[in-house]
Amino acid sequence: MGTGFGALALAALSQGNALAAARRPGIDPLNPFAPRRPDFVPKAKSVIFLFMVGGPSQIDTFDYKPTLRRLDGKPVPESIRKAVEATRHANVFHGCKDELMASPYGWARHGSTGRWASDLLPNMARHIDEFCIVHSMQSDSNNHAPSSYQLHTGDIRPGKASLGSWVTYGLGTENQNLPAYVMLFEAGPLGGAANYSNGFLPAAFQPTRLRDTGTPVLDLLPPPEFADGQRRSLDLIRDLNLIHRAQRPGFGELDARIASYELAFRMQSAALEVGGLDGETAATRRAYGLEHGAARTVAFGRKCLLARRLVERGVRFVQVYDMPDKDGWDAHEGLEKNHRDRALWSDQPVAALIADLKQRGLLDETLVVWASEFGRTPMMQGNRGRQHNAAGFTLCMAGGGVRPGTTIGATDDIGLLAVDAPVSVKDFHATILAALGLRHEELFFDVNGRMERLTGIAGGARVIPGVLG
Repeated sequence: MGTGFGALALAALSQGNALAAARRPGIDPLNPFAPRRPDFVPKAKSVIFLFMVGGPSQIDTFDYKPTLRRLDGKPVPESIRKAVEATRHANVFHGCKDELMASPYGWARHGSTGRWASDLLPNMARHIDEFCIVHSMQSDSNNHAPSSYQLHTGDIRPGKASLGSWVTYGLGTENQNLPAYVMLFEAGPLGGAANYSNGFLPAAFQPTRLRDTGTPVLDLLPPPEFADGQRRSLDLIRDLNLIHRAQRPGFGELDARIASYELAFRMQSAALEVGGLDGETAATRRAYGLEHGAARTVAFGRKCLLARRLVERGVRFVQVYDMPDKDGWDAHEGLEKNHRDRALWSDQPVAALIADLKQRGLLDETLVVWASEFGRTPMMQGNRGRQHNAAGFTLCMAGGGVRPGTTIGATDDIGLLAVDAPVSVKDFHATILAALGLRHEELFFDVNGRMERLTGIAGGARVIPGVLG
């Protein structure tokens, strides 16, 4: 009987896999970014993922906890401690004092929804009605790199394919003269390239890093003396590469190289045009902070403005990191200054991006995500700092089919543990894919006979209820 049921299960799985594979269109390895039809009508066409590196504190930004202010300086309530210790997040107490620390910032209600935000992010607070705020995120690791890998790739281990790679693998892109998946950063995320690489997906789906100053891509233009013959040279190289390729079927790296040569040639004018921020109006430049007195505000403002210009031109996925140094929001000591500085550099550009997309009619088709690898503890660490907290933290989404003005889930009275409608990273990823018209269980890649998905095994994730309209 066991053998019989096993055979039936295998047959059902095989049939399901065949049906799913039939719905995935073939990808031309020499034209990997050709637009592909989504599984159903999408809410969004593109994504701008704003990653706040290091873990901004949810209880100092959007998760208002009056009980925490009342208990300032006191131990964690025993009922909350026992509730947390009964979960997989019991290690959240490690390295902390048994002393609660109230938020050092002022709080107020904003917008027609009357939701709370601290005075740390006053510009984002003015657009709070545009956001769906998820207060009950949970990650599987309390360490930077593993948790960052999970937010980017769905797994705490390095080596998996990133969200941007999965999206461009599933959908291609609308603009064939620009990369499908673009990164904008200075120092980059903790854990390095494993956060944003293509992993086991074909090499064509790795990201392209663009610079927000100077030439967007280094060495993009040929020396003047070779410019006239460049097209003929590329045609000859392509012919030779195709002969080489014919003798080595299935060698994806060679396919990617041939495709990248062609993309680089097409990018020579398109990348220069998209990077021409000086052509923006004075009002737009001021709004993004390009005339701000803080150099790091200017730098992040340029990245956010370039992100808008990229999605405006049909780029599918733009990953923006706010990391200007090795610490980011990682405030183990002196949280008040650490977060004030980071907020000064990022708040105005993020708010300007939301307003600009909306004014141009692009917000409805662009999903904007503001997130980090985890949040921070309500318990004090060191000299008025906070420890990592993967047990309950906040992220924000706007545009791209997201229901504006909604709030999902909640943490406990001190902002430590997600207690209402906990959301996993896999659910978060399934929701992003659904906004783009992709069924997360049918987006897979065969790796040595095993179906790899961004959201893991079938049935292991769901679209977050209430997020998408």
